[in-house]
Amino acid sequence: MQKILSVEHLEKYYGNKGNVTKAVDDVSFSLDKGEFVAIMGASGSGKTTLLNCISTIDTATAGHIFINGQDITSLNSKKLASFRRDELGFIFQDFSLLDTLTAFENIALALSINNTPAGEIDDKVNGVAHQLMIDDILEKYPYQMSGGQKQRVAAARAIVTNPSLILADEPTGALDSKSARMLLESFESLNKNLSATILMVTHDSFTASYCQRVLFLKDGKVFNEIDRGSDSRKQLFGRIIEVLSLLGGDNANVL
Repeated sequence: MQKILSVEHLEKYYGNKGNVTKAVDDVSFSLDKGEFVAIMGASGSGKTTLLNCISTIDTATAGHIFINGQDITSLNSKKLASFRRDELGFIFQDFSLLDTLTAFENIALALSINNTPAGEIDDKVNGVAHQLMIDDILEKYPYQMSGGQKQRVAAARAIVTNPSLILADEPTGALDSKSARMLLESFESLNKNLSATILMVTHDSFTASYCQRVLFLKDGKVFNEIDRGSDSRKQLFGRIIEVLSLLGGDNANVL
């Protein structure tokens, strides 16, 4: 199996000598091509900092991050920008769509930035829109869409360039339960039908239950890991709740 992501002894510290906070403390794990993995943990566990380091938004203090065999911790800012554009897709909680562009134009913009030939853009946008069932809103502007529709447009924008790794930060955080379910089913479809590799940070057990594997962080370290195996989504949900109960702390930020 092709390894897409490998995190090796990653550390991220904040502060100075007198007051150092270890946001990420010696974390190691990997993702193979086509995996759908969640990272969970209470507020302050380091999950967002970890995602920020993997996404190149933040710089690691120590350790290495390999994406498609490339050590991104060794790249300069110019090469990082190019790598981010070519290899990574991003889905954020707040959608991050451009209000002055239609859904079609928001998705197409990612292809234009990637220097995709103009003659290929229509087919690529329509193909991913069909996959995410947003064909009927391609001419709408963000203000004309529901939260769930905006997030599926954002997902289409992330996947349309065929990135090696899709990074999702609390993608269901701003959605109602119906919209969240539709988005997660879309993620499942992308994962199964297009072999999309997805790493998702979430505080929500229901959201994490759609994944194949769940990593739990506590105080910047990997506390536990669950592999779904042959379990149903309902069974995985129950196992997630059990681990979260062991994590303790402020469960209101986890459940």
